[in-house]
Amino acid sequence: MKKKFILKGLDCADCAAKMERAINKLDGVKEATVNFMTQKLVIEGEDEKMSTIVQEAEKIVRNIEPDTVMKKA
Repeated sequence: MKKKFILKGLDCADCAAKMERAINKLDGVKEATVNFMTQKLVIEGEDEKMSTIVQEAEKIVRNIEPDTVMKKA
């Protein structure tokens, strides 16, 4: 399953790279990419774990850049 999100308020390229690395380490994630220029996050992962992956990804985004909001694209 693949899910796409907009990272509204993302204003740090280094933070985007940190988010991508952290989300890729989550259990069930096959691939996660954060595009700083377009402010998009794409997560590809196991269907049955996707709701947990999305919740954990939101925590990661908030921890790294508290003003960034993750919205479904």
